[in-house]
Amino acid sequence: MRSTKKTSKITIVLVEDNQLLREGITALINKQPDMQVVAGVENAENLVEIISKHEPDITLIYMVLKSTTSLDVVKTIKDKFEEIKIIVMDLIPLQNNIYEFVQAGVSGFTVKDVNTTDFFETINLVHEGKKVLPASLIDPLFDQIVKTAIDHDKPLLLIETVQMSKREREVIKYIAEGCTNKEIAQKLHLSPYTIKSHVHNILDKLKLRTRIQIANYAHKEEAFKKAIEDTSLLD
Repeated sequence: MRSTKKTSKITIVLVEDNQLLREGITALINKQPDMQVVAGVENAENLVEIISKHEPDITLIYMVLKSTTSLDVVKTIKDKFEEIKIIVMDLIPLQNNIYEFVQAGVSGFTVKDVNTTDFFETINLVHEGKKVLPASLIDPLFDQIVKTAIDHDKPLLLIETVQMSKREREVIKYIAEGCTNKEIAQKLHLSPYTIKSHVHNILDKLKLRTRIQIANYAHKEEAFKKAIEDTSLLD
């Protein structure tokens, strides 16, 4: 159990293997009246002991560590200290699996070119218990959700993560309600042939095989939207 802290500041352990960056980020954070870096380390060695000693609110981890992978560090921290929130820095969407970091328990991300305002906002929002994702990482994350769902045949909602036309979304809605192609055609004032073409395109985009699968995914839409609403997106 964590002890009661006397400080009202957000306490942070910084893991960054570049000394210049580590000292620079530390100085930047410590200038804030409500934040404090209680320890800055270059690698994950003795990190468990350091976290046990300082009991930080947040651990900031540089994405590329020379001695180990930051994903392994995240998993170790969450395994030992479930309540501590983690922010991963300098994430490069095209080269790393954001989805794996989310699954491992990361609460926030900052990208390489983040400005100080967004950087501090990310820290504050994560400290408040929110999930934070820069807008530039949304597409890479959703692409990986889609790939994972397809590769592992998991019942994840794909509709919102794949580019759909307004008409295709309408067709999906009626399929979920159990309507036939003829019934959908009547509702949308289109020909059954056009609806059949839309259904074919939907199946192709979602990599599905049957209308039942489309309906199953569509029924999860509300849960998916709620998850997005619970995530703070930074421009």
